[in-house]
Amino acid sequence: MAVNISLPFWMAKGELDKLRLSAEAWWAQVLEWAAWPVRQLDTDTCDELVLDMVAWQRDIARFDGEPLSLYRKRIKYAYANARDAGSVAGFKRIFQRLGIGYVEIEERMPGIDWDIVDIQLTDSQLAENQALLTVLIQHYGRTCRRYRWKIITPLPVSMRVVEFGNEYVAELAKVPPCMIRVGSVDFGNDYATL
Repeated sequence: MAVNISLPFWMAKGELDKLRLSAEAWWAQVLEWAAWPVRQLDTDTCDELVLDMVAWQRDIARFDGEPLSLYRKRIKYAYANARDAGSVAGFKRIFQRLGIGYVEIEERMPGIDWDIVDIQLTDSQLAENQALLTVLIQHYGRTCRRYRWKIITPLPVSMRVVEFGNEYVAELAKVPPCMIRVGSVDFGNDYATL
């Protein structure tokens, strides 16, 4: 934060200007000290020791190897994640907020025990976020459910759409009956109709 002290132009030189510069530096430092507690309220920018206290308050524990940016994000969204923990749509929002991405969740599937929940995600999502997924299931998962990971593999499909027309025409042709003359055989008339 910058503090600008202005002196009249006839005083803005020499020793008074040095005094003005030192007063500006002092008051900038005082403003920095006064703003520090306010900056500690923001989980994105606060000191790491303060962040640990906020994490304890919000019931978040840092797991081994967790990057600081993810830890800050988990603390920032702790209340929203706790509110969304009970539903399928809420669980999907938790995964979106924490950067895991799109997942599918299926529960109460026919032919499978009622307490099994399938979480479908890609192989890369599981490989990159395995520790985080375990922590999320332990923290926000329902206690009476068993969770299974199912790997889905997206396959690129391309389809060309073109317009075409088709006309169907049926032509009917009638051929008059053929007359054949039969020579010496007598069939009762001279001509036989085929």
